[in-house]
Amino acid sequence: MPIFGGAAAYSWFALRVKSNREKLVALALECKGYEQFLPLYRIQRRWSDRLKDVELPLFAGYVFCRLDPTLRLPVLTIPGVVSLVGTTQKPLPVADEEIAALQVIAGAGIPAEPWPFLRTGQRVRIERGALRDLEGLLVEVKNQFRLVVSVNLLQRSVSVEVDRDSIQPLNTRPRANRAVAS
Repeated sequence: MPIFGGAAAYSWFALRVKSNREKLVALALECKGYEQFLPLYRIQRRWSDRLKDVELPLFAGYVFCRLDPTLRLPVLTIPGVVSLVGTTQKPLPVADEEIAALQVIAGAGIPAEPWPFLRTGQRVRIERGALRDLEGLLVEVKNQFRLVVSVNLLQRSVSVEVDRDSIQPLNTRPRANRAVAS
């Protein structure tokens, strides 16, 4: 059932969609009367004969939609929609504050781009620069990112400021021959 008028009463949900179908799904949702949000960013792509500016989704494979989760069948039947993000029992809403922040960013007209999800306290590896291949814990001090490397035997640590562009999250255990943090 499309949402007219009382859309604010419903929560935002993330729809998992097929690859490169985000814009089509967003358009279909809008045509059916649903409030949808597809944050985009601009990037320059090179073809063999030219450069072209294209708009791509900030969250590839996802479209946000405000809906009543008990009446989700019309949304799930839109071509390209795979599922609502959530547990096996029920879809989980996206926090209104997170959608509001994304809407501010999308409406500000400033450059934005996808970024690996990083959390303070997460193990990371430096990919470029003088600290290349160093692993440690990511911490934030006064809005600056720092890498902490510890010496367990001495129970001491060293903190160094790092450029966010050079940080890569670690998903696997570090190799034994690298300097690592505890």
